[in-house]
Amino acid sequence: MTTPSSDPTTYTSEIKAAVLSEALPYIRRFHGKTVVVKYGGNAMTEEALQRSFAHDVVLLKLVGLNPVVVHGGGPQINEALKRVGKEGEFIQGMRVTDAETMEVVEWVLGGQVQQDIVMMINEAGGKAVGLTGKDGCLIQATKKLVPNKERPGEMIDIGFVGDISRIEPAVVKALQDDQFIPVISSIGYGEDGRAYNINADLVAGKMAEVLGAEKLVMLTNTPGVLDKQGKLLRSLSARTIDELFEDGTISGGMLPKISSALDAARNGVNSVHVVDGRVPHCLLLEILTDRGVGTMISAH
Repeated sequence: MTTPSSDPTTYTSEIKAAVLSEALPYIRRFHGKTVVVKYGGNAMTEEALQRSFAHDVVLLKLVGLNPVVVHGGGPQINEALKRVGKEGEFIQGMRVTDAETMEVVEWVLGGQVQQDIVMMINEAGGKAVGLTGKDGCLIQATKKLVPNKERPGEMIDIGFVGDISRIEPAVVKALQDDQFIPVISSIGYGEDGRAYNINADLVAGKMAEVLGAEKLVMLTNTPGVLDKQGKLLRSLSARTIDELFEDGTISGGMLPKISSALDAARNGVNSVHVVDGRVPHCLLLEILTDRGVGTMISAH
């Protein structure tokens, strides 16, 4: 797959003018609208793509959109777990999280990863602020149990993994009104004050719904949603997605991602995109140009 050069100095003046002209109607259309971005995958671990992402987020803010970043940190958590002699385990795409693993998740997501993202956006000229579910009671959670596929009717306890019971968006809206860019870690908190690890795709989808976002953009490590032959599916409806779940085309870590995307589309988010985070400036390409770089999901 060919990707555009990430070095703007290689572009001619004519190309730059054409790109700016193409972006104008999108800037006008989305001015003042919220865009929730789920940040993860290669875009989060390769330095050139990290910088590209940070510049995209700042540019979106400068031209009048309101980006909100929700991040995970799977590779960083796995690396930290190895350092303490633990191996990551997953059931149905969800990380099994005992008490020790939850401690690691908290300091990796709410500390190291979040602060790296905040610093990158600030260095690119933005004003980013990091949040976890505890800040302003942002993400309220309950313990999640998953159905046992081998024993129908039984549920599996996967530890300190949460379902979202409520999102209280006041702190996010206050930051947006003051021209800050919220960067949200996918950690929720129960009524008992316990921390819960929540899948970042689920948080991004629910955050987009509650904020009434124009778009939800999910960065991934593939060109988008692929069929069994590896061909990109450029647009998907609810019915098509149900068929892809049934025949196993969508499985593993893609399950929560696509389920969250579909729920967001059904609950008022105008468009949901699963895009290739390995493409430099994929956010700008998806939001401000005619060229899509992934799969668009709609409710119908």
